[in-house]
Amino acid sequence: MSDALPVLEVDLGPGVRAFFTTRAGGVSEGEHAALNLGVAVEDDPARVASNHELLAHEAGRRVAFGRQVHGADALDVEVVPRDGEIFAGTADALVTTRRDLALGVVVADCVPVLLADAARGVVATAHAGRAGLVAGVVESVVALARERGARELRAVVGPAICGACYEVPAAMRDEVDAAVPGTASTTSWGTPALDLPRGVLDRLRAAGVERVGHLEACTFTDERFFSHRRSSADGTRRGRFAGVVLLG
Repeated sequence: MSDALPVLEVDLGPGVRAFFTTRAGGVSEGEHAALNLGVAVEDDPARVASNHELLAHEAGRRVAFGRQVHGADALDVEVVPRDGEIFAGTADALVTTRRDLALGVVVADCVPVLLADAARGVVATAHAGRAGLVAGVVESVVALARERGARELRAVVGPAICGACYEVPAAMRDEVDAAVPGTASTTSWGTPALDLPRGVLDRLRAAGVERVGHLEACTFTDERFFSHRRSSADGTRRGRFAGVVLLG
């Protein structure tokens, strides 16, 4: 098997590489096939470790992740994780100016965000689920990136469950929309829903990120990606895919 992964490249400016993985290219089997990067989804730990090695090979350097807890904390990553370790700490957003390290974010319906200021050598990631979006994870990652010197941030919002598929109770939809206006939506079958990608896009622009891209793909309907909501519906266990950003 080739070590090259079939990734989806996105543009965050000259001197930055950014991409999203799919399910393809890894060594996991069964319900987790094939490039599962989640460490807490009952996959074989050795296979997950091999998948992370493949990801590091694709990136050309170690890829650091946060232990994601659906919060708003942003972590300045100043040290490369030790051998055999992938976590830089507990946080749903990461920022670094290191050129010998890539940053990653794992998702399976939540919204992955990659950010960069290529000219000033700053890259960042954010994991924006419903709770994190409401808590302010987008604002946190933008603020920390600016503390580290970023001035002209660009961002790309990656594949996530869309507003036509993310069904929630009406009370939850209204509560989230009150905190993040514009997120209220309706499923394609007519029930209350949330449009988290729209909320993330709006929050990025409100935070002053002028160049915002969107790799539009719904994880619930597009089987190239892992989806927690889809796995819950069909009674299977699925993995996690990743967004990765690094300075060239």
